Amino acid sequence: MPLVFPWYRDLQAALGLGFDGIDRMLALLEESHAGIAEALTPIWFRGVLPPAAFARLAYRLARDINGAVGQGLGRGLALLPAPAAAPDGSLDLPGRAITVAALNGVVGDHLEARGNPLAIPMHVRHRGRLLRPGVAGTAGILGDAADHLLLMVHGLCMADVFWHRQGHHHGRFLAREAGVTPVSVVYNTGRHVSANGADLSALIDDLVRDWPVPLRRLSILGYSMGGLVTRAAIVAGRRQGASWLSLGAHAIYLGTPHHGAPLERGAHQLQAMAELNPFLASLGRLTRVRSAGITDLRHGNIVEEDWRGRDRFHRTAGRKRRPLPLDPAFRHHAVAGTLGLAPGDMTDRMLGDGLVPIDSAFGRHADAAYDFGLAAADRLLVTQTGHLDLLSSMAVADAMAKWLKS
Repeated sequence: MPLVFPWYRDLQAALGLGFDGIDRMLALLEESHAGIAEALTPIWFRGVLPPAAFARLAYRLARDINGAVGQGLGRGLALLPAPAAAPDGSLDLPGRAITVAALNGVVGDHLEARGNPLAIPMHVRHRGRLLRPGVAGTAGILGDAADHLLLMVHGLCMADVFWHRQGHHHGRFLAREAGVTPVSVVYNTGRHVSANGADLSALIDDLVRDWPVPLRRLSILGYSMGGLVTRAAIVAGRRQGASWLSLGAHAIYLGTPHHGAPLERGAHQLQAMAELNPFLASLGRLTRVRSAGITDLRHGNIVEEDWRGRDRFHRTAGRKRRPLPLDPAFRHHAVAGTLGLAPGDMTDRMLGDGLVPIDSAFGRHADAAYDFGLAAADRLLVTQTGHLDLLSSMAVADAMAKWLKS
């Protein structure tokens, strides 16, 4: 039975986010107005009157009105009947799942901090159906569960529906070829990678405990950001002494930016330069709305120590991340793509797979402390393949099946 989300609950959440956005925009306009006014004010008048003092009063009044209207509408919608509890094994609506996943990737940390219902709680699904470990009927959703569990962790702004691409689904292919039972992890990709990793470790504990047959092996497939979350979960599990690590078989990283993604580093540099100019500062501040998950991709942060107590938008943020070797509980494999005809050609050097360079995907680093040292047998490079195409590549699927059967 499909899970129908009452329109007014989504409307309430969307309105809340919209009014938050208006407040943020007014705050940016206020600071930009003040910055430009100060830059244009002769030095001998500065200090006599705060820059744009009267304009600030107008901005504050507008923000107060915006907040009051938002709270009023929110309280009115909250008086409507609460939605019925979701039935076990329910399906999400694909269009809604895609939209909400994208929103979570961009501002998911804000949604969570504000208690917005659009924030995605971490959960697991099998063939699109919701699994609730410990709840009666969950075993029936899994069907003939194998003794080898494959957790599939998606990337930024994605949901489990993205594993199906161009008529191919890595999970279903690996179920046939490698005898695993694939289970998709769905989560708020706008949160810090370390926070999602800690939650994933706890979720794996529950899933393993309630698996319907004695579980012999546990493997994890992480795509893009999902690979970082996978590593973060393993680190969290090790620190917590999690028993599920004893089941560790294979950890496969599919196009994962272990040492960061150039696109986020470029966005960060543009933000830093814009904020130095009073006429462009508002554009720089506007980019600060991007989520904690996105900024973690700058250098591949996976533990809390890499960001706690630091301004993640500072120009040097993340450069001093901790080197973390791969955990021996799993055999680790990495897949990299390139749009070039061969590694090292001009297209490869300029674009990589479009988002992640080969060295970052393979965990290669000039500093030995950060280098993964993966053997050739545990790496796969696919040429003329973009980042998204890794999800439908049969060369990738065949290599993963071979690894999982070993």
